Amino acid sequence: MLSALTQSLGRLSLRTASPASSNIGASTSSNLSLFRTGNASSSWPQQQMRFKSQLAPRRTKYRKAHKGRVPLAIGGSLKGTTLNDGMYGIRLLEPARLSAKQLQSAETALKRKLKAIKGAQVFLRVFPDIPVCVKGNETRMGKGKGSFEFWACRATIGKVIFEIGGPVEIRPEIAKEALKLAAVKLPVKSEFITRESAPRLGQIVEQTIPPGSAVGHGGSGVVTSA
Repeated sequence: MLSALTQSLGRLSLRTASPASSNIGASTSSNLSLFRTGNASSSWPQQQMRFKSQLAPRRTKYRKAHKGRVPLAIGGSLKGTTLNDGMYGIRLLEPARLSAKQLQSAETALKRKLKAIKGAQVFLRVFPDIPVCVKGNETRMGKGKGSFEFWACRATIGKVIFEIGGPVEIRPEIAKEALKLAAVKLPVKSEFITRESAPRLGQIVEQTIPPGSAVGHGGSGVVTSA
């Protein structure tokens, strides 16, 4: 009789203890998963994170980069000197290193001016993906590279920076006024171009001579002018 009672009590204790043990196992596994995700998110450096309102790459291969120089197009390539998506744009007349803050302020001024035109689009042809590091003033040589300061991009002479266009028609005077507001925010000189503008190679602009024109050598073709 006593043995039968002890067996029945043992069965009841096992049945009541099994769900509790499963809950404990589930809670421990969830805690471990939270711990792993927390470690994974904290391993990324904070300066590589891009916020919603900032121009910055989502991630880079290296945390810091060399300063470098703005390249000079001497190979004859005309890539990036004409419009691709818009009807009007601005392109640089000097080489420059443009920061993300400068590009964002220029884009904001451009969009504010074109806000009244429904359907107008703004195209940014460059993107700041180079990390610029700065050391403090009167700092001794050595001790490694400086800390991260801002994102920037290198733009050569003749590089198109902004384009405006879209499914709607924008009048040339409005486009010129809007792009002038954006050009003021840039640290270098720029020029207003359209679809008919010739490509540029450094300080040289290619111009097409119409057939039978008296300009040039009397024939049709392409000439360059500084």
